[in-house]
Amino acid sequence: MDRDELWAWLRLLLTPHVGPVTARRLLANLGSPQAIFSASPAALALLVSAREVAALTEVPPDLHPQGVATQKWLAEGSGDRHLLTLADPRYPARLLAAANPPLVLFAQGQLAALQGPAVAVVGSRHPTPQGADNARAFARALAQAGVAVVSGLARGVDAAAHEGAMDAPEGRTVAVLGTGIDVIYPKAHAALAQRITQHGLLLSEFLLGTGPLPAHFPKRNRIVAALAQGTLVVEAAVQSGSLITARLALDMGREVLAIPGSIHSPQSRGCHALIRQGAKLVETAQDVLEELHVSAPEGGAEPTMLTSPDEGDASLDPLLAAMGYDPVSQEALSARTGWGPAELGARLLELELLGQVARLPGQLFQRVGAA
Repeated sequence: MDRDELWAWLRLLLTPHVGPVTARRLLANLGSPQAIFSASPAALALLVSAREVAALTEVPPDLHPQGVATQKWLAEGSGDRHLLTLADPRYPARLLAAANPPLVLFAQGQLAALQGPAVAVVGSRHPTPQGADNARAFARALAQAGVAVVSGLARGVDAAAHEGAMDAPEGRTVAVLGTGIDVIYPKAHAALAQRITQHGLLLSEFLLGTGPLPAHFPKRNRIVAALAQGTLVVEAAVQSGSLITARLALDMGREVLAIPGSIHSPQSRGCHALIRQGAKLVETAQDVLEELHVSAPEGGAEPTMLTSPDEGDASLDPLLAAMGYDPVSQEALSARTGWGPAELGARLLELELLGQVARLPGQLFQRVGAA
């Protein structure tokens, strides 16, 4: 892309009062951003309102700094930075077919991650230990089967999904940002983002320097849903961004899948609500592959979820067996085990120090790794 074309696309993005729908109408009729800005006011008036005509004839004040910054960002990459426009044959086909595709995508990493089957893996920013493990295990198994894992680089399930995908040999993952591609949010994920550029792709529709504004994340979520054949919700509260992504996927005619969890866990209620509304209940990564009609490669590892470490273990600690998989009070444990407060408290502290039991608010305890 030469300088004139780059600046014309950026000018179209920056023009006030001209949203993506109007911009696509202009592109459909005039062919390119350069042609739009070369057209006479009379020609533009046949396609857009008088206010939009006036905006299109003025050069946005932010164009020069954005143009310079974008050219510098592209030049400083080692061939792994790209600006994908609607006219670019590398623009992801699934996103192009969505109702409101971005005019421009900033991409950094391996564009090959946009090819082939993909599943969005989303969920809580504060998952249970088992939820994070499930996200990582499902993502790894899906990546082993040749499926790209798409998520949003957020804390919790998103990060675990990206990491799980990259743990698979030649695993691919795509992180869609709610910020400019040069602004990593949260900052703690800077190293993760750098690793993703080597094993997958960072993607953003926002101009360089754009910060993490709340309104940007639902827009980010629509791209996450659009890039994938289906969306897998690992854990989610009833009111959460993950359920927004699931609804967007449904609106696009994509599959929605959910992992069930404990009836006592707030983080499972969103998944249970989705299942009641018709989402596919899945227990293994193989369930996901079958629902999306994706076959694992021959000789690949069986793409199934990792089982709980104690499953089928006859030597399971009696206290862990008494705890089950839901949060439980010390009084209830005392009744189940017959142990007095002193003995039970000592055993709980021992298991807590070993990382096998977590202390929860409200004087409750839960096995680490519980659903």
